[in-house]
Amino acid sequence: MNRIVMSALMLGAGMAQAADLRIYPSFSEVRQPVQSTGTTLNVTLPQDTWGSVLSGSLSLEGLPFTQAVQSQQANWLTGLEGKTVYLVRDGKAPEAVTLVRARDLLVKDAAGRFFTVRFEDLQFTEAPPVNAQAATQTLVFSLPAAGSGTLSYLTRAVSWSPRYTLQAGDGGASLSALADIRNTTEQPYDVKATELYAGDVEVQGTPLAQEAMFDGAVSRAVAAPMAASKIESQGDLRGLYRYALTTPFTLPANSVVTLPFLTPKLSTFERFVGLNTYFGTGTQDGTLNRFYRFKADQRLPGGQMTVREDGRIVGQTNIGETRQGGQVEFSLGNDPDVEYSRTVQTVTQVKNAEGNVTRTTYKVTYALESSKARAVRAEITERVGGRRVIIDNAAPVQNQGTATLKVDVPAKGKVSKSFTVVVDNS
Repeated sequence: MNRIVMSALMLGAGMAQAADLRIYPSFSEVRQPVQSTGTTLNVTLPQDTWGSVLSGSLSLEGLPFTQAVQSQQANWLTGLEGKTVYLVRDGKAPEAVTLVRARDLLVKDAAGRFFTVRFEDLQFTEAPPVNAQAATQTLVFSLPAAGSGTLSYLTRAVSWSPRYTLQAGDGGASLSALADIRNTTEQPYDVKATELYAGDVEVQGTPLAQEAMFDGAVSRAVAAPMAASKIESQGDLRGLYRYALTTPFTLPANSVVTLPFLTPKLSTFERFVGLNTYFGTGTQDGTLNRFYRFKADQRLPGGQMTVREDGRIVGQTNIGETRQGGQVEFSLGNDPDVEYSRTVQTVTQVKNAEGNVTRTTYKVTYALESSKARAVRAEITERVGGRRVIIDNAAPVQNQGTATLKVDVPAKGKVSKSFTVVVDNS
């Protein structure tokens, strides 16, 4: 038996697979070195790993082949059909029975009676492998000659995501991030080199491995250079952002490995209360929302954000992909300490010859009241629709205008501020 067959059998038994990983937000490219001393190359994957492989993504690079056949292999128990196993039940001594059918664990006792049993009630004369009842998928490549190459495939089972912590206090704020690398299959990976990609990448394949298409590319994989024991930025790649972790690590089966990621510096940081709404002529009242706004000196992949004030969690949200120096703004829910009351006054109206109103001027007033022990900045944004919209005598805009109020609300105090809106539908 050549070396790759031995390796494949070990993988099927739950041993870690040596591989390089190129990990995207929703899938990964697994690149596994393979070698054959003969003209047949066998690669075995656990069934759940195979089930997550995207159809049409398997590729054998650097090692030409004349044919590839994928088939499902019987599980370990199938090899014991017709042989003696031992059944423990009702606290009695183990009873010798014959395993008739592995698929549903049908056995026959010494009296010739057939019945099904549970796997955990069986004992064996040799140690069963991990997931002894699981089937495996085997790929058999027919080769013109022996050699080495790289087997690659895309899988939904391995992915990554960043998660951020924004630490805020009286002295300012800091931002840090961790990278969570997930493996949702029974296949562990002994990872030699890792690349993380951030951005929007669509793949067409679905994780249905019944009909695999193979790519006989002959280019050899090039190993990434060794890097320090941390995730490092490698710049952009056609709209994607690439990070490298070339220090080897193990990604166990059904696991999440968390690694230190980014520690960007914040060039700006603001807390404020605010409201984003649409213009209407009715009276409104309520509470404003808690908002945060900052800019970082690095590009930020989209991910979950946890916000802490003085070490205590005050909320979580998700941020989108943000360019270097781009503005991140989000809300963490309402702030009951800052209330508002909104009133609208019709100042003037213009009618056409038919008596229809074509132009109306409104005055919108916000009265704000805070019970906080310190002053707070309030920002209110209203979107106004109309054929032509004029906000506070600014230049007219088409279809939709935006009115913005910014005001400092004193500690335990009140403040009012107004703006005018002209809606011209003539």
